[in-house]
Amino acid sequence: MKKVYFLQTCDTCRRILKEVNTDGFERQEIKANPVNVAQLEEMHKLSGSYEDLFNKRAKLYKSMDLKNQNLSEADYRQFILDEYTFLKRPVFIVDNEIFIGNSKKVVAELREKIG
Repeated sequence: MKKVYFLQTCDTCRRILKEVNTDGFERQEIKANPVNVAQLEEMHKLSGSYEDLFNKRAKLYKSMDLKNQNLSEADYRQFILDEYTFLKRPVFIVDNEIFIGNSKKVVAELREKIG
């Protein structure tokens, strides 16, 4: 399976989608089509952690003062399901590997995987 979860209004997502060969990828724009429970569970199974999938740079994260709260995995899961901006993006799933976020290292690993 090849899938990418992204946000169309995110400049970084758009840049990475241009840089990486996404032929054959199913694309899901998360604002128009939010991540459902089954999709999030699949991402969690591959990543091993809801916190790894959580975007700590989101404006809401700061405005809700979440950094000063002791969040559990269940909290991270619920925040991601409740608000699309809490999903770290983009998220690429290639076969049984997951690539989360936009760090240079993650994008380089993704490029290596898809060629």
